Amino acid sequence: MIGITECPRDAMQGFEKMISTETKIEYLNQLLKVGFTILDCGSFVSPKAIPQLADTSDVLQAIDTTNSKSKLLVIVANERGAENAVKQDKIQILGFPFSISEQFQLRNTKQTIQKALIRLQNIQNIADDGKKEVLAYLSMGFGNPYGDEYSVQIANDWCSRLSDLGIQQINLSDTIGKAHTDDIKNLFEICQSKLPHIRFGAHFHTHPGNEYRNLKAAYDAGCQNFDSAMKGFGGCPFADDHLTGNLPTENLIQFLNNEGENIDFIQNQEFQSALSLAAKVFS
Repeated sequence: MIGITECPRDAMQGFEKMISTETKIEYLNQLLKVGFTILDCGSFVSPKAIPQLADTSDVLQAIDTTNSKSKLLVIVANERGAENAVKQDKIQILGFPFSISEQFQLRNTKQTIQKALIRLQNIQNIADDGKKEVLAYLSMGFGNPYGDEYSVQIANDWCSRLSDLGIQQINLSDTIGKAHTDDIKNLFEICQSKLPHIRFGAHFHTHPGNEYRNLKAAYDAGCQNFDSAMKGFGGCPFADDHLTGNLPTENLIQFLNNEGENIDFIQNQEFQSALSLAAKVFS
């Protein structure tokens, strides 16, 4: 079954104007009514790195998850963040950005790939003890602008190493919006063939001209989960290209409907209300 992860955290983190805690609570409460499989709702990272999300703990305390089936995910970048996240009863999933580009790993989390690998193992152990899941984002999963060596095989080899740590969810991520459709198709096919026990998802930062073909390539290759954000807001504040936007959720839903996918878990009226609210939140 196809899953949809809505990513207000990714939309907010690079937004220049500070969004009030009250507005975040209102927005997340509306998104919780829509029916998304997962809601990427905040992060436990240094407030100096992401000041927009420094109030994640306060937001989590206030949102109402009573009647929502959506799993909540937060991003962590180190063991301290993971320890704080597992204390939150409303959180089910810890997300960790693991880059296969050495330069981007240093920019994003100020650590080498090898140190990030050790850190991810520690986070997996913390999550296991706290009865939480871990989702690893394979950042720069389709190439990078820094000259670091890349191939589909290299990306697949890293997925195998993450699997060896006990990771069971991996999102293959086009961080800078430059993925080639052949690489998308080949990487999803190879990963799912060699690692059938892993649930693979797609996290695409896109331009308006490439979102459909990237979606189609991943979908045809058997991608099981797609990340998106209302109206395509956001992107990665540590990547180049002036915050290439997230995949717009409304375009993803239209695509899946056109492909005949059963996504009746999405409540259309609540979705339209959330879409209207997004325009106000990010104005």
